[in-house]
Amino acid sequence: MRLLRSRFLQAVLILVLAFVILRFGIRPPAPWSVLTLYLAIIFMAVMVFVSSDRDSWRSFIGPIWTTLVRPERRPLRIALVIVIPLLVGYYAYTQAAAKPQAPPELRAVHPAPPASIQFRNKEFNISGAENPLRKDAAKFREHVSKGGEIYIRNCVYCHGDNLDGKGHFAPGFNPPPANFQDPGTIAMLQEAFLFWRIAKGGPGLPKESTPWNSVMPPWEDRLTEEQIWQVIMYLYDATGQQPRRWEASEHASH
Repeated sequence: MRLLRSRFLQAVLILVLAFVILRFGIRPPAPWSVLTLYLAIIFMAVMVFVSSDRDSWRSFIGPIWTTLVRPERRPLRIALVIVIPLLVGYYAYTQAAAKPQAPPELRAVHPAPPASIQFRNKEFNISGAENPLRKDAAKFREHVSKGGEIYIRNCVYCHGDNLDGKGHFAPGFNPPPANFQDPGTIAMLQEAFLFWRIAKGGPGLPKESTPWNSVMPPWEDRLTEEQIWQVIMYLYDATGQQPRRWEASEHASH
């Protein structure tokens, strides 16, 4: 029990537990860019905690200091001098080593959507689907306004206040969040494509898009069908883009 009172051991246990939960407790697993960002935040919080007062800081720094100066800790020091460089070297090697992956030109950034998907235990046909909320022109502004509220609550942190993919969390993601202001994104797509991508997120990408490691979460468990259509309407309205029509895409394919 005395050992558990050590601030150093407490800090190590918190970091190890946080890593295990973030790495193995989240399904689908979070990308490494997100994992390292969260761990960095947790590490800073732990350091604030252990340095909150003088006694706490002494308890934290004590094991480190004794390992560095006590003669009886010499075998541990030698082990650390050997193990730490080996671990750093191995990490550097794994980052620098070539990894098998599809050439960029063969990777589909905007893959063809499936003919249908399962959305909340019912089949939703993607092919030829139109946004049903656009049929009622009198409620257009109401739907756009609600879509904006949904965007602010859920999407702005990654896609940004200006819908340009430069949200607060964007620097930690690779690839970065989509820039909706770019005419090469939503202006090239049907609204049904956006419904699919929002509902299923990065984990729902087909194999031809790998290794496109998108951090986009699947929103089907948190947003209703109507809410997804509303946020789609907001994206097009706020950027001044127009959704691609199915008829236009069929003519282009011919």
